Amino acid sequence: MSRELIVNGRPLDYSELPEHMQGAMQRYMENGIEPGSFLMAVLSNDFMGAVGRADSTNRLNLAAYASWLYNCAPPASFGSRENVEAWIDSRQSVAA
Repeated sequence: MSRELIVNGRPLDYSELPEHMQGAMQRYMENGIEPGSFLMAVLSNDFMGAVGRADSTNRLNLAAYASWLYNCAPPASFGSRENVEAWIDSRQSVAA
């Protein structure tokens, strides 16, 4: 079950991300479901890892991910591997 995430009084909007990645980002943000290796690298602030794991669409949209995270996502949900792991744990404990 998805738990809609409210940020700044509004539901988090994933539409600025590539369409084929919106579901994975939503599952991560709302339910703490660990993303694939590309999103994990993006969320963990691992630029080299993200570039190496990106498909052609994601490679062209790296700046869009950075902008979306900075402007839309809760700060605790990204920035380092430790932040990502803590976010996963916190969202999964909400479900328990």
